[in-house]
Amino acid sequence: MVSTSTAPKFHVLTTAAALVGLTAFAGAQQRDRAKVPEKYTWNLADIYPSEPAWRSAKDAMAAQLPGLRKYQGTLLSSAATLADALDEQSRLDKELSRLYVYASMLADEDTRNATHQGMKQEMQQLASQFGAQASYIEPEILKGDRAVIERYLQSEPRLKVYGFYLRDVVRRAAHTLSDSEERLLADAGPLMSTPSSVFNILSNADFPYPSVTLSDGRTVKVDQAGYNELRALPNRADREKVMSAFFNSLGAYSRTFGTTMDGEVQKVLFVSKARKYSGALEASLDGSNIPTSVYTRLIDGVNKNLPAFHRYLKLRKRMMGLDDLHYYDLYAPLVASVDLKYTPEEAETHVLAAVAPLGADYQATIKRAFDNRWIDLFPTEGKRSGAYSNGGAYDVHPYMLINYNGQYADVSTLAHELGHTMQSYYSNKTQPYPLAGYPIFVAEVASTFNESLLIDDMLKSIKDDATRLSLLGNYLENIKGTVFRQTQFAEFELRMHEMAAKGQPITGEALAKLYLDITKRYYGHDQGICIVDDYVAHEWSYVPHFYRDFYVFQYATSFTASEALAQKVKAGSADATKKYLAFLAAGGSKYPIDLLKDAGVDMTTDEPLDLTIKEMNRVMDEMETILARQSAR
Repeated sequence: MVSTSTAPKFHVLTTAAALVGLTAFAGAQQRDRAKVPEKYTWNLADIYPSEPAWRSAKDAMAAQLPGLRKYQGTLLSSAATLADALDEQSRLDKELSRLYVYASMLADEDTRNATHQGMKQEMQQLASQFGAQASYIEPEILKGDRAVIERYLQSEPRLKVYGFYLRDVVRRAAHTLSDSEERLLADAGPLMSTPSSVFNILSNADFPYPSVTLSDGRTVKVDQAGYNELRALPNRADREKVMSAFFNSLGAYSRTFGTTMDGEVQKVLFVSKARKYSGALEASLDGSNIPTSVYTRLIDGVNKNLPAFHRYLKLRKRMMGLDDLHYYDLYAPLVASVDLKYTPEEAETHVLAAVAPLGADYQATIKRAFDNRWIDLFPTEGKRSGAYSNGGAYDVHPYMLINYNGQYADVSTLAHELGHTMQSYYSNKTQPYPLAGYPIFVAEVASTFNESLLIDDMLKSIKDDATRLSLLGNYLENIKGTVFRQTQFAEFELRMHEMAAKGQPITGEALAKLYLDITKRYYGHDQGICIVDDYVAHEWSYVPHFYRDFYVFQYATSFTASEALAQKVKAGSADATKKYLAFLAAGGSKYPIDLLKDAGVDMTTDEPLDLTIKEMNRVMDEMETILARQSAR
C-alpha cells in the first residue's frame, strides 16, 4: 500500500483478497494449530528471529523517532537538507513497517492471544507517534512553491526518488493542514483504529457463534470458517439452516455492529471535513488521485448489466433443478456430481502450471513461496478469517495468510494471493522503498489475473462435460463474487456514508434495511429471480472490509482490468506479457490510473467492464451448449 500522507507510508495493510474466511482442508471443524505440520505455517523468524528481538528493534526505533524533528524549520533551506529529512523519514518508515508486519501477523495467528494483540496495539501507537513527529513535513514543503520544488529536484540527485511524492504533495495542497493540525490528526490514529479493532476481536475471538444439527446428525459450529464451508452443503435444508442461524446470530448483535460501524463512518466523515473534501468518497480516493467518477461509473455500469447477472442466476436455478432460487442456494455446487478436491501439493502443481505464460522467474519465485514457508495455509482456532498477502517487510519477502479447505475455490484463492505476493515481490525488488508500495486501486489486478490464468489452464486439459461445467461455473461465481457482489457492497458503502453526511442515524437497524433493499435489487428478488430472505439483511455486519473505507469497489475494477489484460497475455502476445510484468514491478511510481494505462487498459472508460460482461456471456453460451448436448443424449 502506498500512502501520500505524512502518516507512515506503510506497505503493511496490503491487499486482503477474500472478504470472508475460508475453511480447513479435510475437516474444517478441527483446527488445532499445534497439529498443523510446520511446512504449512509461515516462518516469521525471517523478519525477526524472536519476540525479544522484535522488542529490542521496536524500542530502538521508538528512541529514534524524536530525531526526525531536527529538520523542522529548515526543511527548505537547501535541497540537501530536504533530501536528508526525506531519507530519514523513509528509513524510519521502512523499519516501522517491518515491525508492524511482524506484530500484526503474529496477532493474526490467534486473535485470542492478548500478548500478541498488545504488540499490535503498541505498533498502532508507535505509528501514530511517527505520524506526529513527521507531521510538519508536508506543511513545510508547501511553504515553498512548485518552482522551488522543481529546482531542488533538478539540483539534488538524492531527491529523484521522492519526485513523485513531492509533486503529489503540491497537488494535494488544498487538503493539507498546518503542522499542529496534522499532528493532532496523527495523534488521533490509535483512537481512529478503535472501530476496526473492536470489530476484529468481536467477530474473530469473542462472538458466540451458533451451532446447528445437520440432516446427517452432526452438530457443527457455524463460525466464520464453518459458515463458508457449510453454506455449500449439498442438502438444501442444511444450507438454509446454516445461513439463517449465522445471519440471525449476527442480527442479535445488530446494535453492537451498528455502533462499531457508526464509529468508522463518523471517523471518515470527520477526516474528510477536516481536510476540506466535499465528501468521504472524494477524501478516500484522492490519495491515489482516482476520480470519483470511476467509482460511480462502476456502480452505474454494473446496475446497467444486471440482466447478465440475472441470466447467471437463472442458469444456476436451472442447473440445480430448483423451482425457486434462494440466497442460500448461491454457494452450493453447480454440478453436484463433481466434487473437486485438491491437496495443497496438487494446488501448488496447478498454480505453477497456470502461471507458465509469465515466465520461469515468476514460476520459480512462487515455488520459493511454497518451499520457504511464506504461507500460513490452514485455518486454526482464533486465526484471522479470510486471506491476504502482506508485502510490508520490504527487505525480507511477502507473506500470505490463507484458510485452505481443498476446494477449487481455495486453489483459486491461493493463486489470487500469490498474484499479490508477486506484485509485492517484483515491486520491492525493482523499486526503492519510497516507490515500492503499489496503490490499492491496482492491487487486485495481479491477483485476479492469476485466477484467470488458473481457470484457463485447467480448462485446456478438461474435456469431461460435468467437470467443465463445474469449472466454468466457478468462473461465473468469481464474476458474481468479485464484480457484482463487490459492487453491491460498494453501493451499500457509498449510501451508508451519504446517510452519515446528511445527519441520518447509522444504526444496525438502518443499515440492515439499506443492505436488504440493495441486495434484493441486485438479485432480482421482486422479479422472482432469486429470493432474498429477510435475515440476509444482517450479512453486512460480518464483512471486515467496510472498515477499510471505499476499498471493496477495487475488487470489481481490478477484476475487469485484469480480464482485459489477461486476454492479451493468454493470446500469446509477448508485448502484452512484457508490459504486464513491468506493471508488476512499477510499485507506486505513478498514479494507479496511469499505471494501468501503461499496462494497456483505461479504467476511466466502460471498456474493461464491457469486456468482462462479454466474456461472462460467452461462458454462459458455452455452458448452455453443453447442457443442451447433455439433454439431447
